[in-house]
Amino acid sequence: MWSLEESGCALPETGWASCHLALERADDSVAGVVPAYLKSHSQGEYVFDHGWADAFYRAGGEYYPKLQISVPFTPATGRRLLVGNGPDSDAARRILASGIRQAASQFEASSAHLTFLTEDEARFLEEDGYLHRTDQQFHWVNEGYGTFDDFLGALASRKRKTIRRERRDAQGEDIAIDWVTGSDIKEHHWDTFFRFYMDTGSRKWGTPYLNRKAFSLIGERMAERILLIFARRGTEIIAGALNFIGSDTLYGRYWGTTEDLPFLHFEVCYYQAIEFAIANGLRLVEAGAQGAHKLARGYLPVTTHSAHHIVHPGLRNAVAAYLDQEREAVAEESELLRQMAPFRRDRDMG
Repeated sequence: MWSLEESGCALPETGWASCHLALERADDSVAGVVPAYLKSHSQGEYVFDHGWADAFYRAGGEYYPKLQISVPFTPATGRRLLVGNGPDSDAARRILASGIRQAASQFEASSAHLTFLTEDEARFLEEDGYLHRTDQQFHWVNEGYGTFDDFLGALASRKRKTIRRERRDAQGEDIAIDWVTGSDIKEHHWDTFFRFYMDTGSRKWGTPYLNRKAFSLIGERMAERILLIFARRGTEIIAGALNFIGSDTLYGRYWGTTEDLPFLHFEVCYYQAIEFAIANGLRLVEAGAQGAHKLARGYLPVTTHSAHHIVHPGLRNAVAAYLDQEREAVAEESELLRQMAPFRRDRDMG
């Protein structure tokens, strides 16, 4: 978040006014933190509430500003009530949950939204009176594979053949794949990737969220946690994907290309991510928001969670009724998709 704010991507001028909350003890030590932003729109969140905003506006209300508790532009699950693991952790979380409500009132916000938080936090906040929302992503799970071929061996024969054909067609005879991480990442790599990012972002979102400075800052501050995957023809890089390396998870974020080659997106974003995860003993690959097409590539549906405090009683009741139906629909779709997974039927999918 520091790099996003310092680069000018997450500032009041872009609709992300930071108002991070801290819980302090009597001795001035910090017992808990909440990363919070006062927002004037709903862009860059990946948990969509535009319908709620529109309905409230048509009823005569003002949905913005709202309080957003998240990492800007990042649909990756993580803790949002940042407290220690000591005996007072639940008490600290309760105080932070109350503090979020107080902050929403202080800033005259319509609502507060904690997105992509852990399931444990979502259940905790639900018991505290927040509304619980679910959604779906697709994650690849490393079942102790030693090689990519081991992973393919867990798939049904037809799916295994399809992936091999896609990889063969994507790389052809003249495409090489490079992994670049750590001190090997140079500014010219960011120059190249930024061109890809701007092209993809302009087509998908209209206005890309990040500027060039943001990539330099994250490269400077966390290079060992970054993986750039490039597709190269000779010396010319024609496609690339940005990933972040967690303790046990590879997080896929952005991708772009200068050539529309068959299956190159799948190769650079999905199959190479799996290769890297296996080679480095990572347990999961999170390939970003949405995308049922990931299912055929071995990525399984996973439920994501958010929690919402709605101030206006009428809007809260309407949203609560909607979320009751939405959670049921998400669960049913997830079960259906898992039945359609490409793995062999004699394999235990957990």
